[in-house]
Amino acid sequence: MRVGIIGTRGIPNYHGGFEQFAEYFSVFLVEHGCEVFVYNSSTHPYDKNQFKGVNIISCKDPEEKIGTAGQFIYDLNCILDSRKRNFDILLQLGYTSSTIWYKFLPKNAIVITNMDGLEWKRTKYSKPIQKFLKFAEKLGVKSSDYLISDSIGIQKYLKSTYKVYSKYIAYGAELFKNPNVELLSSYNVKPGEYNMLIARLEPENNIETILDGVAKSSDDTVFLVVGKHDTNKFGAYLKQKFKANHNIKFIGGIYNLEDLNNLRYYSKLYFHGHSVGGTNPSLLEAMSSGALIIANDNEFNKSILEDNAFYFSTSGDIKRYIETINKESNRIKIDACFNKINEQFNWEIINHKYLSFFNECISKSK
Repeated sequence: MRVGIIGTRGIPNYHGGFEQFAEYFSVFLVEHGCEVFVYNSSTHPYDKNQFKGVNIISCKDPEEKIGTAGQFIYDLNCILDSRKRNFDILLQLGYTSSTIWYKFLPKNAIVITNMDGLEWKRTKYSKPIQKFLKFAEKLGVKSSDYLISDSIGIQKYLKSTYKVYSKYIAYGAELFKNPNVELLSSYNVKPGEYNMLIARLEPENNIETILDGVAKSSDDTVFLVVGKHDTNKFGAYLKQKFKANHNIKFIGGIYNLEDLNNLRYYSKLYFHGHSVGGTNPSLLEAMSSGALIIANDNEFNKSILEDNAFYFSTSGDIKRYIETINKESNRIKIDACFNKINEQFNWEIINHKYLSFFNECISKSK
C-alpha cells in the first residue's frame, strides 16, 4: 500500500495533535509493509528526507512571511505534489485550509479525510471566517471518498447534517507509567498541592468559567494555567482579570510531554474545559496520566469519560468541586480512565483500526 498524509505541519511532531498522530501512524504503517509519504512544511525543523522509514516531502510554506494565507498555499503545494505520487490512499487530516483545493486532488487515489472538530463553532473566529469554515467543512465531505470521525459526537453531526457515514476512530494516547516527582521542582509545586488545566487560551475552552470558580472558592490551593498567553489577546485578558488572585499561576505553554504527564499525575484536580471538537488529545493524556478529571459537561467529553469524571457547567460547580472532592476517595474513577486508555485508546489499537479501514476502503474500490 502506498500512502500519502497531508494536512499537518509535519513529523516528527513539534506542533500538535494531528502531527502526533501522523508521526505514530506513519511509522506504524512502515512497520506493516506500507510505503508512506508525509508532507512537511518547509519551515519544519526536521530537514532529512526520511524519518524512521517514512518518506518526508517538504513543501513550500510561506506562512511565516504572509500569515494565515500561507497555510492555504502550503496545502495547495502538498496537493499538487500528491498528484504525481501514484498513492493508493491520500489521508487528509482536517479540512480548514485544504478543501477549497479539492478539484486538484489526485484522481486515482482514494481520499480519506479525518474531519477533525467543529472548527466553525470556535468563538475566536469572526462571523465571516466561521461562515467560510462551515463552507470548507461541506467541501471536505463532498470531495472525500471516505470520512473518519474521531468522536461519536462528530459522527452523529456528519450523519444528521450531511446524511453521510463516517468511520468512528478515536485519537490515541500512551499510558504514563513512570512518574518522576523531581520534575515538579521546575514549576514550584508539590505533589497533590495544586490544581491545573492545560488548554489553548480560547473562550470555547471555558477557562474563564473555571478561573471564576477558582476565584470564588475559599480554598487557596495553587492553580496552574498551562497554555500560551504572551501572544494571545484572550490570555492577556484572563491574566489581567485574575491578577489579584495570587494562587492562579499562568505558566505559559509546555510542550514537553514528560513534564505535562508528571504535572497531571501529581495534580490534585485536573480541569478540562474543551467544548468544541472531537476526541481531544489532552483529555486522553489526562486519563492516561492518572489525573482526577473535572470536565465541561458536553457530549464530546461524556462520550469518552462516561461516569469516570466530574462535570461542570458553571463557576459554581467549579467552586464546589474544589472545596469538596479529592483524589484519594475517587481512585475508582482514575483507575477506570487509565484502564479505558489501555483497552480502547492506546496507539496500537488506534493504528490497527486505521489500517483495517484502509484495507476495507481499497477492497471496496476494486
